[in-house]
Amino acid sequence: MSSPAPLTALSRWYLYAIHGYFCEVMFTAAWEFVVNCNWKFPGVTSVWAFFIYGTCILIVEWMYLKLRNRCPVLLRCIIYTLWTYLWEFGTGLLLRQFNACPWDYSDFHYNFMGLITAEYAVPWFCASFMVERFVICKTLRLRFHEGPEDGWSTPQHDSGGGRDVGESLEGNRQREQRRGSGFSTNGYLKVD
Repeated sequence: MSSPAPLTALSRWYLYAIHGYFCEVMFTAAWEFVVNCNWKFPGVTSVWAFFIYGTCILIVEWMYLKLRNRCPVLLRCIIYTLWTYLWEFGTGLLLRQFNACPWDYSDFHYNFMGLITAEYAVPWFCASFMVERFVICKTLRLRFHEGPEDGWSTPQHDSGGGRDVGESLEGNRQREQRRGSGFSTNGYLKVD
């Protein structure tokens, strides 16, 4: 029986990108409600945020793996926050060259070039803590298992001959051995 494989970096990047994208929409909706008392909760973001968050959090994951046994969580979150500011400034500066930067902090008191603002230090710090504890740690525990319940490996049976359509009996046995048995997952298996 083969053991489940960890998610690839691309798979983790995708999960991190979706997480960041979702949080951006929720944060802007909450901000709109708090500042303008808008009960429609219009959350907004840009497609660029998908790539920005995915890459940023993947790099934070790398930092977490390097720092988790070397420094306490609060220090790590400060490092993540500083990285987030650097990443936000760098990606914002790059996108601004093409008139594509979706954010502008010019109206904030403690902004730098309208690309970053000190007013977001506490939210970025809290987000860094939540990303490490809930997103990165849980994502690193996910495993992928190709098996009978994954939704795409299930064989189609011929109604009369007892053999799978398009496959030999030997090919079936080999596939079953590769896939393993005894798992009741749906593609992803959480391993403690």
